[in-house]
Amino acid sequence: MADQLDNQATIQPVAVASSLRDQVATIKRALIGSPVRKWLLWTSLGIMGVIIATSIGQVLLNRWNQPFYDALARRDMAAFLHQLMVFAVIAGGLLVLNIGQTWLNQMIRLKLREALTLDLIDQWMRPARAFRLANAGAIGVNPDQRMQQDAAHLSDLSTDLGVGLLQSFILLVSFVGVLWELSSGFVFHVNGWSLAIPGYMVWAAFLYAGTASWLSWLVGRPLISLNSDRYTREAELRSSMVRVNENVDAIALYRGEDDAKRRLQLDLGTVLGAMRRIYTAQINLSWVTDTYGWITVVAPILVASPVYFSGDISFGGLMMAVGAFNQVHSSLRWFINNIGSIADWRATLMRVADFRIALDETDVLHDKEKRIEFADNANGSLTFEKLQVASPDGCTKLADQHVEIHAGERVMITGEPGAGKTLFFRAIAGLWPWGSGRIGLPAGETIIFVPRVPYLPAGTLREVLNHPNGHAPANDADISAVLAEVGLGRLSSSLDRVGRWDDELGDDEQRLLGVARLALRQPKWVIIDEAMDAFDGPSLRRVLSLLEKRLPGAAILNIGRGQHNNQFFPRSLTIVKDSDAPALKPAHVRAGAIEPPPAAASLHHRK
Repeated sequence: MADQLDNQATIQPVAVASSLRDQVATIKRALIGSPVRKWLLWTSLGIMGVIIATSIGQVLLNRWNQPFYDALARRDMAAFLHQLMVFAVIAGGLLVLNIGQTWLNQMIRLKLREALTLDLIDQWMRPARAFRLANAGAIGVNPDQRMQQDAAHLSDLSTDLGVGLLQSFILLVSFVGVLWELSSGFVFHVNGWSLAIPGYMVWAAFLYAGTASWLSWLVGRPLISLNSDRYTREAELRSSMVRVNENVDAIALYRGEDDAKRRLQLDLGTVLGAMRRIYTAQINLSWVTDTYGWITVVAPILVASPVYFSGDISFGGLMMAVGAFNQVHSSLRWFINNIGSIADWRATLMRVADFRIALDETDVLHDKEKRIEFADNANGSLTFEKLQVASPDGCTKLADQHVEIHAGERVMITGEPGAGKTLFFRAIAGLWPWGSGRIGLPAGETIIFVPRVPYLPAGTLREVLNHPNGHAPANDADISAVLAEVGLGRLSSSLDRVGRWDDELGDDEQRLLGVARLALRQPKWVIIDEAMDAFDGPSLRRVLSLLEKRLPGAAILNIGRGQHNNQFFPRSLTIVKDSDAPALKPAHVRAGAIEPPPAAASLHHRK
């Protein structure tokens, strides 16, 4: 239990929500810095030109209404056929423009997703950021969904809503003048009185659409939080399914299928509950939008009918006014038609932008806490001067306040369970910077940090063994010889086979493969975190023999339980825990509080 506590030191998160302004500014910075920003700019200008051309075509089509319907009213066959030809030309041009707009829309959607996802990946993969974000409360859960699904959804919604809003605005500008001109001659006759209202149908359209928009927002606003909650629940369900799939062997051995099924059913229940709440809100919104939709069928005719029945406009003029009213109203009701999508966009923006804000702020986290000082040692040694590593339950430190380790030394660092051995390992790697004292690193040297379980990227075995940040790639003979020395000679025939080696190999085999990779890199400094504690006698002897042969001049620090060959590690140091030292306190960030994560990945520190 103490070992588990040692590895799971956390700080309670403090959620601080970001504002819409912060979120929009964050996405704007991501797009401005994107390598596809010029492509996005030119495509956006292109779609704006297409929309303007389409609006001109719509105005021409609206003007076509009057001569066409007047020809029908006069039963003028020649004029009727002529207007059909005019319609064919206008409709053909609009068809080409619509297809061009569809293509540009899809390209903007594609490039926007590329820009957002590449930016998030770049921010996430900055040194140690993913590590520090791993347990950042809700903001650090399921980053894969935020970068893949949420970024894609935000790109789609932003494109559709942005293009739709631009199109509605341009149509509104185009048809407001037309509708104002058409309704300027509207005169109402009541009991011998004549009343002229300038721009009567324009004001009617604004009043009608404004009332509908206000009611739609009032009813549809809860969808923002409901959609955000649903995405969180969906991510939790997917994470639970992945976790079960990755532990099917342990579940089967412990007969844990019923418990796993119960947990999955609980997660599914939360998803279904979130969806029910969304559907209820959508039904309430439909009462508003559908009611206005049906009223819109007759609303423009009702608005203009008094003038038509008084004989001040012809039937063709009435249809032209109705067409212009519908165009203006359809532009104004963009908000009504898209209230559900706007709420969904707002929720998705919140998830993506808050995630990126959290990534940015991991670098300034705990700015009020003391930090360990890092420096270079010109003499090529590794030193610890009064080093204290802060944690929520005290501090971890070496029993000796002044320690100097020279090149080529082999040192065993031990400590009681719960003393903070892994915490000390992370501090040297720079992943846990909170504390006091000084760590002096050998100038100009690369330290290879070996965690308990090595990181084996997907790819060929050759790529795994020739992982970056190490020695020059080895040839097949060297690789085969090293694999044989650690007891994995059977893998020599699989160097060019692509696989998920972390799934195909057992835990001990993965550790042995990590040792083989270490031998091929030939580093001068190696720091190991309890990776050797899991080896049995024969395996440990093979590993020590390999290190003796392949890394004869390397300095090797092994943090563990101290059950190894004292001849190989002639020097020993002790880690102790000071529970009376001040505890590390959380810091506030806008998107949430970041806390140190519980498990290390494969780490490299380059100086």
